[in-house]
Amino acid sequence: MGAGMAQLEGYYFSAALSCTFLLSCLLFSAFSRALREPYMDEIFHLPQAQRYCEGHFSLSQWDPMITTLPGLYLVSVGVVKPARWIFGWSEHVVCSIGMLRFINLLFSVGNFYLLYLLFRRVQPKNKAASSIQRILSTLTLAVFPTLYFFNFLYYTEAGSMFFTLFAYLMCLYGNHKTSALLGFCGFMFRQTNIIWAVFCAGNVIAQKLTEAWKTELQKKKEERLPSTKGPFSEFRKILQFLLAYSMSFKNLSMLVLLTWPYILLVFVFCAFVVVNGGIVIGDRSSHEACLHFPQLFYFFSFTLFFSFPHLLSLSKIKAFLCLVWKRKIQFFVITLVSLFLVWKFTYAHKYLLADNRHYTFYVWKRVFQKYEIVKYLLVPVYIFAGWSIADSLKSKSIFWNLMFFICLFMVTVPQKLLEFRYFILPYVIYRLNIPLPPTSRLVYELGCYAVVNFLTFYTFLNKTFQWPNSQDIQRFMW
Repeated sequence: MGAGMAQLEGYYFSAALSCTFLLSCLLFSAFSRALREPYMDEIFHLPQAQRYCEGHFSLSQWDPMITTLPGLYLVSVGVVKPARWIFGWSEHVVCSIGMLRFINLLFSVGNFYLLYLLFRRVQPKNKAASSIQRILSTLTLAVFPTLYFFNFLYYTEAGSMFFTLFAYLMCLYGNHKTSALLGFCGFMFRQTNIIWAVFCAGNVIAQKLTEAWKTELQKKKEERLPSTKGPFSEFRKILQFLLAYSMSFKNLSMLVLLTWPYILLVFVFCAFVVVNGGIVIGDRSSHEACLHFPQLFYFFSFTLFFSFPHLLSLSKIKAFLCLVWKRKIQFFVITLVSLFLVWKFTYAHKYLLADNRHYTFYVWKRVFQKYEIVKYLLVPVYIFAGWSIADSLKSKSIFWNLMFFICLFMVTVPQKLLEFRYFILPYVIYRLNIPLPPTSRLVYELGCYAVVNFLTFYTFLNKTFQWPNSQDIQRFMW
């Protein structure tokens, strides 16, 4: 019976992957017909990849407007060059815009498979329906609108996702050297991916801390020590435990031995920052790091919007309001701090204000810029979204949550520019780790994603416009 179910799940998975890839190929064909020239950031990425394709790897050939490392171009050359030798295609064909864009479509297939393997590893297999839920969850995340859109353009998103997910999978299987190596590949696609290599190390540390914490609780239970009460008592106990744990040389040496590949990778990253004089490679003036705390709030809102079938319900709102009433002082302090962070640390990047091709331009113009008070009125929504996200992750240990939210903070807050694609990786990591929702809710979520994707692609391909000072065709995108 078990073997039959596994075989059936394999058939379902193959059908889902095949249908998704077929649909993607049809969409890719539509993109290729409509978009024969480089668009948006492709005007930097595509010529650079073509220079690599021609064998011009010198720094003098590097476009100073490119801010990421050359991982995408190196992988592209590694794929298209053998195609030239095997099929006898000309260099003009293998280094064409269409062929280079197709690299991301190949990455999307890899991402689909990795998402499925991660769901099998992360989620428990204790329900008969879990195979359908895993496949539906995989399909839903594979067509997650913000990620899916960039499978058709020559951007770093698909490759960045592939190597980060692969590193996470290897970490969960205990292959930490391989995980760190894949983490380095992810870093070569986008420098901020170093945070997700740290997250992999954090997974190992969280597991060991959870084991030690359970032992500590059991010991206290056996000793029948009186439990301290108060709003911050649990937080205080965990802090005391962490302090005591970190003071032990045995514990620290064990963690170092377990995570040394990731530590080595962090040293490589630090060396790169010192030699490069910063994290960004090229156009540094437009990519300066700052403490943009509301980015965390924007991520919470983004997650609430795309995961609303799991995070938004009357019972959730009622539970939140009851908790607010029960812990008035705590939530009052959180609200005050949030209002202060919005007041003092809200930034509007020049690209956000000037580029009307991105959806974020319209979100900012019609929501935040229209009335000054709106950004403060949204604070209760941010708090609810943050609480709902944390509540959906309560099946994970307190230490896993701590590691995740620290990494989330590190990857979002330093970014001055509000751009939805920066939220893709943290969202996918979050969505992988919540308990598998019921099948009906997954079907509803998938349906909503399909509608958003249809509207996004239809608008991009058909609702074009022109700027007054340019003859180029402009398109709306994420």
